[in-house]
Amino acid sequence: MDKLITNIASLGVSGLILLFLMFFSGYTGAAAITTALATLGGPLGMLGGIGVLLLLTKISEGIAEYGFENIAKGVVTEMRNKGKTKLEIVLEIEQFPLISVELKQKLIKFAKEYF
Repeated sequence: MDKLITNIASLGVSGLILLFLMFFSGYTGAAAITTALATLGGPLGMLGGIGVLLLLTKISEGIAEYGFENIAKGVVTEMRNKGKTKLEIVLEIEQFPLISVELKQKLIKFAKEYF
């Protein structure tokens, strides 16, 4: 079982997304790969799907290298550099639905202390 988990984890985010889409395509073999890539690529088809997978790989590498919290702090810093006030930044952080409450609290504390 450990070997199976290690092999699945080695696929990375891009590989797992491709496997997920292939599984739910209802096809097997080349048809599953073609359908999954075309679905992921949207109007750009299979080539767009390959591009999305490459982009996801780079994003995953960045998160692994720098850590999600540090990247989020960089985004907050960039918001400030673009002229947003402390209050605007805090309100935007509070309204963002895709991060945990814990990370929101850390970012709000960072924004209040840093600026």
